[in-house]
Amino acid sequence: MSDMRRLDLIDLLGERHFQLRRLAEERWNKRGDLPISNSEWFLMARIDGGEPTIAEVSRQVDITRQATHKLIRKMSEKGLVEVADDERNKKVKRVRLTGLGHECYRKNEQLKSELEEKIAEAIGADSVAALKEILAVDWELKKRES
Repeated sequence: MSDMRRLDLIDLLGERHFQLRRLAEERWNKRGDLPISNSEWFLMARIDGGEPTIAEVSRQVDITRQATHKLIRKMSEKGLVEVADDERNKKVKRVRLTGLGHECYRKNEQLKSELEEKIAEAIGADSVAALKEILAVDWELKKRES
């Protein structure tokens, strides 16, 4: 890997994100017998705790409806989610995590906490807390473009 200090902010954030997602996926797939891709984890995070429509999930993850449907179908085949008609409009499909989906999601959250602890060991707990705070702040990027 090249020297990360030479990257600009955008590329540095992207590189670290890619590394962490890949590492989290690899660790999950080593521990369990149900492989789950980063894309599937991304959808599960949007579904957890509710029953959004597939269209809502698609908008939140900024991928096409067709790609979202394909991922959800794959996740359904794995037993991670259930798809059902909306009570008011049968054309609208809602998605929710199954018991297995919730269990996998909870275990993955624990795995990510372990990764965060390893990062804290490397850079310090105060640095992790500061980084999380900085990343959570609204950087007002869209407002400035107008």
